[in-house]
Amino acid sequence: MRYDVTIVGLGGMGSAILAHCARRGASVLGLEQLARGHDLGSSHGKSRMIRKAYFENPSYVPLLLRAYDLWRELEQRTGEELLRITGLLMVGHEAAEVITGARQAAREHNLPLESLTAPQIRARYPMLRIQDDEIGVYEPDGGVLDPEKSVAAHLHDASAAGAELRFETPMENWKATDDGFVIRLADGATVESRALVLSLGPWFKQALGKLGIETHIQRNIQAWFAPATNEYAGGRFPPFLLDRQGLPAPLYGFPDFGDGVKAAFHAHGDLTEIAQLEREIDPERDIAPIVRAMEEWMPGAARSLRAARPCPYTLTPDHHFVVDRHPEHPRLILCGGFSGHGFKFAPVMGEICADLALAGDSRHEIGFLSLRRFRASGD
Repeated sequence: MRYDVTIVGLGGMGSAILAHCARRGASVLGLEQLARGHDLGSSHGKSRMIRKAYFENPSYVPLLLRAYDLWRELEQRTGEELLRITGLLMVGHEAAEVITGARQAAREHNLPLESLTAPQIRARYPMLRIQDDEIGVYEPDGGVLDPEKSVAAHLHDASAAGAELRFETPMENWKATDDGFVIRLADGATVESRALVLSLGPWFKQALGKLGIETHIQRNIQAWFAPATNEYAGGRFPPFLLDRQGLPAPLYGFPDFGDGVKAAFHAHGDLTEIAQLEREIDPERDIAPIVRAMEEWMPGAARSLRAARPCPYTLTPDHHFVVDRHPEHPRLILCGGFSGHGFKFAPVMGEICADLALAGDSRHEIGFLSLRRFRASGD
């Protein structure tokens, strides 16, 4: 059978792309090398942060506004609660990137953002240890996504729209033809498709490497703790980002929604290869630094470890996404390199890649995510 679009990789992004293509009436095939609902990529971990005042780059904000709408539409179609608005507390010194960047994004896009002095943070959250030179911003529209339920919802949405899903079906290679692609599977079978989307998560490195763009796989550790107090329970305390001098990287986390307080350093860990990713947790190397940082920030929040697991980040040279058509094969769509901050964008990435695969262009402004930036910079 010949398909309009084949999507390879059905994690957070690929499941959304599959759903958006199928809902437009296209004949769509989704291929995933691993089992349905696996936790070996970057689309697991019980919680993912979503926010609008995007300190990384204000250019992301229009995509985020659309993502919020699309998450709500997916909830309506599937009957699943995927997004909870909780508010978000960001703390750092006056020149910290999370503070200056969030303020810039809020100014440029007229977003609600409340500024807090150190005494005001202490008054609102007396359990925290705030340093005198720190300030905060509070985003009321910040929230939490459930990644496992979100992937499952997009896969259900795709199936309901007629998509074909194949799990434990690795792609061996692909070959461009005059009218599309021939995709060879690991079992020797072949598939023909007019368009091809590669949404490979941490397995994306090879695809970019062939274009001369070096990416890195970073082993980041997510940890869940049983707190010593109920002050950090969901509903009483918000998700947070702490950009504090002396930390190895910004510390982020979530209140206890029933699985414990979650905490991790953002974009901090050993560089590795996905096939060699060390999945065993070393308490002294992996957990002790998080516990020390948490005790200086949220005393009693990390009383005892409940669980921990690695999450691989696929880091591009500038830590921004790659969403573009292949320079030699315009019907080949590349979607990856999300650098540890991409999951919240999944439904709008689905919309964008469906645009590119089915119409050849996107309604969204994504020039800042194109491959051209690497050629211009000489990377």
